[in-house]
Amino acid sequence: MAADGGTARDALLALRGAEGIELLDGFSEEEMDGWPVPVPEAVRAVLREVGGVRADDEEHEFGPRRLSSSSFAGGHWEIGSYLATEHTVYVAVGAPGAADWGPVLAVRQFDDPEAVVEATCYLDWLHALAVRLADPEADGPPGRPAATVAAVPSTAAADGPDTELAALVGAGEPLADVADLRGLPALPCRIDFEPYYTFAHNTADTGSSELQFEMLGGGRALLVRSIVSGDFLGRPVRRRTVPADAPRRAVAELRALAAEHPAFVVLEPGCADAELDAWPVPVPEDVRVVLREIGAVAVAGLPALRLLPGDGAPGVDPELHRMLGGDGSYWPIAEVAYGRHRALAQVRIDPDSGEWGYAVSVPAEAGSLQEYPELTLLGESLADLLLTVARVARAAAGAADFARAAAAATGWFFPNTGEAWILPEPVADWAGSADPLAAQAAALPAGSFAGDLRAAPAPGDLCFHRADDWPYRARLDRLVFLGAGRVAAAVPVEPTD
Repeated sequence: MAADGGTARDALLALRGAEGIELLDGFSEEEMDGWPVPVPEAVRAVLREVGGVRADDEEHEFGPRRLSSSSFAGGHWEIGSYLATEHTVYVAVGAPGAADWGPVLAVRQFDDPEAVVEATCYLDWLHALAVRLADPEADGPPGRPAATVAAVPSTAAADGPDTELAALVGAGEPLADVADLRGLPALPCRIDFEPYYTFAHNTADTGSSELQFEMLGGGRALLVRSIVSGDFLGRPVRRRTVPADAPRRAVAELRALAAEHPAFVVLEPGCADAELDAWPVPVPEDVRVVLREIGAVAVAGLPALRLLPGDGAPGVDPELHRMLGGDGSYWPIAEVAYGRHRALAQVRIDPDSGEWGYAVSVPAEAGSLQEYPELTLLGESLADLLLTVARVARAAAGAADFARAAAAATGWFFPNTGEAWILPEPVADWAGSADPLAAQAAALPAGSFAGDLRAAPAPGDLCFHRADDWPYRARLDRLVFLGAGRVAAAVPVEPTD
């Protein structure tokens, strides 16, 4: 039977005076009223009397005694730790009208990360805590899981049949998984997940990646987010699904933003089909849907996107132009400043089919690219990139400083600024592949490296010079983009005797 506030309170108070156990003072009504989340009456019945428990191998504080009330962010409150196992304990809070908090989760973020749901209700967990601490022979938590529930990519949940879960995750995040915490088969229940990053390769600052845990919907679901910093991805991602009508949606959303926030979002008109027909590259219909309506996008804090040729269009150094594949292989859309350096954002074009594919950014100085071959994936298409820009602008519109908020969310326009790195592989490793693009890459000159951007998040960095076997001080001859940018390869200058 589930505990109520009275039984949980009485069980905890029974520990008063027990050897090695300290009960912390409770909270006043005024204190609890000042918390940024609702505190149900049954929970108040406990917290009025007991504000926490300290024992030999665990410490629990049931309110923001030492930390600020912002600790309630992320849909949960940290209520202590198990020192012996290095688990932090969280309880979901904030569900409107709920009679209790919960569920309660024990999380270990480092060294074999783990998440275990210990109780579905806070009061149940408090009662079990008191019972266990009263028994010197009791095993400490987290106990051996009785069941396991698998987390799934949040982007898959966004497209899935569970409309409630889809509403909680929104569009989803490429580097985040989500687990449904309703109707768990048994307790304690382990959440099966895997970080997206790996420490198995030599990277510039291995060890700085981490996990973040967020309770959604007042404990309806758990989001496990991989914050990848300076490490290679350890497994492929599932990106957000780009809607079939992405070009139309991008135009509509950018127009709406320009109408609502004219000081921060400015659009320039597109051009007629007759002009597009005269371009030096073929312009498919999905791209025309955008270019007929929008010729440039200027969002405060972001690089200006110039989609049409002519005045204001990005210039390209002749040597860089050669290294990128020459005429017909890409369409430049923005010059990006990063300190004293520049990058060139572009949409890759398949010279054979005329398809406009992935949007990428590469260093704009030929010498820099030759010495440090690298790129950043910006989106699966021009429309996908524009939808991302629109999402950033929509979020920035709610901030105090629009331009600063937008800039902070899009440092990835310049390569190698800390986004998740794709591990470059020698093309020789792809020999015999049944995948057509991998097989094409394998046919490149010996010593070339490639990265499959289909398995990458957007944004995501591909830094060839960070590959373990990239020759020391090797110079890049050219970048090769296969399948309109789906696979990118670096071909080094052939060594001379």
